Amino acid sequence: MKSEYNNQFIKLILAILLLICLFDLPYGYFQFVRFASLIGFGILAYHANSNSKQTELIIYIILAVLFQPFIKISLGRELWNIVDVIVAVALLISLVLRTDKVES
Repeated sequence: MKSEYNNQFIKLILAILLLICLFDLPYGYFQFVRFASLIGFGILAYHANSNSKQTELIIYIILAVLFQPFIKISLGRELWNIVDVIVAVALLISLVLRTDKVES
């Protein structure tokens, strides 16, 4: 149960960090978000694997690779903003849906 709350916290933090990317910020912030996303999605992938949730595992691995800071995927500012919003909204939706299941 504790790992479920940790997952919710990670999802919330990642969603907030990704939505802040919509603002005009120094490049260092975006580097920080890439590292934080790699670590966060890595932890979420580990927990998904531990709980035998293969679909979630694959999604989190893909997101970790997409956001990883070592080999940059250059999509352009506008496309990155769209990706950031889609991923943030998906994280928030999964957070809300998961919260309903935890409280039941």
